[in-house]
Amino acid sequence: MKKIFLLLMVCVMIIPLHAQQTETIPEATEAEAVVEEMPALEEAPVAEEAPAVEEDPALEEAPEVEETPEVAEVPESPSYGDTVNVLNRVEVIETPDNTRVTLGENEVFIVEENGDTVRVVLGSRGISIVEGENGTEIKVMDMDDINSRSYHKKTRKKRFSPHYAGFELGLSQYLTPDLSLVMPPGQEFMDLNTGKSWNWNINPVDIGVGLGTSYVGLGTGLGFEFTYYNFNGQNGIMKDPDTGVIVEYVPDYAGNITKSKMHMAYITVPLLLEFQIPTSGRGRVYIQGGVIGSAKMWSSTKIKYKEAGNKSKEKTKGDYNLSPFRWGFTARAGYKNFGLYANYYMTSLFKTNMGPELYPFSVGLDFTW
Repeated sequence: MKKIFLLLMVCVMIIPLHAQQTETIPEATEAEAVVEEMPALEEAPVAEEAPAVEEDPALEEAPEVEETPEVAEVPESPSYGDTVNVLNRVEVIETPDNTRVTLGENEVFIVEENGDTVRVVLGSRGISIVEGENGTEIKVMDMDDINSRSYHKKTRKKRFSPHYAGFELGLSQYLTPDLSLVMPPGQEFMDLNTGKSWNWNINPVDIGVGLGTSYVGLGTGLGFEFTYYNFNGQNGIMKDPDTGVIVEYVPDYAGNITKSKMHMAYITVPLLLEFQIPTSGRGRVYIQGGVIGSAKMWSSTKIKYKEAGNKSKEKTKGDYNLSPFRWGFTARAGYKNFGLYANYYMTSLFKTNMGPELYPFSVGLDFTW
């Protein structure tokens, strides 16, 4: 029992001592923990490895947004308006004040609207329509008088434009092989009333090619030639029933013949060499010459006469042995859209040995467009 009691006493004494030691150990342990934790804060690798963020490729490539040229080049579009180009053929330029539509690389056709004014340009000719307080005014413009037809203010190279398309009006005659207007004996029935023998031509189109400049070039086109020969005597012409040769025709029933003429129509194609000379104004003096070929389309004769006091007429269609094809020389000269023309054919009016040998020519006024 004493041993047990002593053992208990020892335990009672040891327990408080052990408890005191236990309380002091944690303090040391906590202090050591603080000491151990402090280096952890100083050596925190996370803070030191922060530069890894700077090495991030995504952050380094961020400046590419500033380098995008597309955004910076947007202001380079024309400041005067919007431009739409379709297949490099049709260009539409629209601004707050006007609209312009251009067809073709060389601005072959232009329509421009500016407020109360509409301008239509085809080649070197144009029409201006202006609506004002006094009504509508229409002007025909010569585009050669306009220095620039471009919104971009750039100089365009002037194209060579021939002077063939237009309308011609003049007198018709023919010459003998001796270059005389007087008919030889036996052919007096072919004498003409020159003042009433007319020639008029309409040339709807022409095409020009400059020879390295806009002042010299070749031109061609398509035309229609109409000729009226008014005979001076009281007679017409006809084919001899036996030989087919052209002879004088005087109807027995005609009485007094008041008018007798022959009408013919040809289609023509020229080949021209043209020179243009600039003047102090904006127009040009032009001189051209070349050859012309033609093919017959139709022909007829008409006689007007009085019979028993009554007016009558006789019109007969036929070929009259006229040459179906002919060629000759042509020349023109003028200023801007007004000039003179002359045609002389080297082919006889009638087929060889089928009528008098005569060589047609015509001279007159030329109005081009």
